[in-house]
Amino acid sequence: MSKTAVVILNWNGRALLEKFLPVVIENSQHKGVEIIVADNFSADDSVSYLKENFPAIRIVQLDDNYGFAGGYNKALEQIEADYFVLLNSDVAPEPGWLSPLINRMDEDASLGACMPKVRDYKSPDKFEYAGASGGYIDVFGYPFCRGRILDNIEQDTGQYNEPIPVFWATGAALMVRANLYHQSGGLDESFFAHMEEIDLCWRIKNMGHKILVFPSSEVLHVGGATLSQLNARKTFLNFRNNLLMLVKNLPSNKLFLILFIRMVLDGVAGIHFVLKGEFKHFAAVLKAHFSFYSQLSQVFQKRKQQLSLCVKREHNEMYPQSVIWAFYVKGLRKFSELKHFNLH
Repeated sequence: MSKTAVVILNWNGRALLEKFLPVVIENSQHKGVEIIVADNFSADDSVSYLKENFPAIRIVQLDDNYGFAGGYNKALEQIEADYFVLLNSDVAPEPGWLSPLINRMDEDASLGACMPKVRDYKSPDKFEYAGASGGYIDVFGYPFCRGRILDNIEQDTGQYNEPIPVFWATGAALMVRANLYHQSGGLDESFFAHMEEIDLCWRIKNMGHKILVFPSSEVLHVGGATLSQLNARKTFLNFRNNLLMLVKNLPSNKLFLILFIRMVLDGVAGIHFVLKGEFKHFAAVLKAHFSFYSQLSQVFQKRKQQLSLCVKREHNEMYPQSVIWAFYVKGLRKFSELKHFNLH
């Protein structure tokens, strides 16, 4: 049993493995660390490439493509470790990136999960969309980052180098206690992909554990390597999964009001897509809502199951206002401009 298992989920990613796996191996030297590739039923020559070129790397081969959530769940069932690190195949860690994360997890038993600072592989002076320097959500469930609000990404000038509590840690480079991962139910496989790490982190926080970002640990992330931001499939997954996440995790006294407001806001988003001529994205929003309605009974059952684990529903790391309003009406573009946070 390794202390820390760095698990890379691969699907038809031979080119990414060829480019990034040597960097992961070189920069992840730490006592008790094992690097594992979980193959999500690739149709390319990823597995044969790994066996030939990296014989020391353990491969967990899955019998189907279970998506990001299901792929990790099924792979991690077969791996024993104290800590899991879910690492995207298009991530290049910087030297020594693991030490700050492992050391703090060792020191603080209340720390359930953590993440490094994530910079853009193609523009290293900027934060990367998927994680930046820690993830948050607003009162209506819209995610944003310390270093990225909606599609506005800040330059990294060291302004967010303080380790602080976050609401969610990016799935691109997420360290989580193995026992807590299993106890919480892992990633929700009904999500397939997108926002499943936010849902997992929300459940971990509801269980009373902290989630932190440690910017002294840094990785570079390509982002969008598997599904482009312009893909209507991504629009569908983001809209549907966000609604599922809200039902599962919001406090009862806020749930129905927030859901109603989100229905209105999603309608506005749909109209916006129509006005821009992006009819595939408009259709994706409609499809997301129908898919959400079809899963309501199951998601309320999941909510009920989580109640036995829940010890906390209110979190300082949830922005108490609308980040959409702050961005489009107030013109706020930087995380540092958002007020009413108590993050220490």
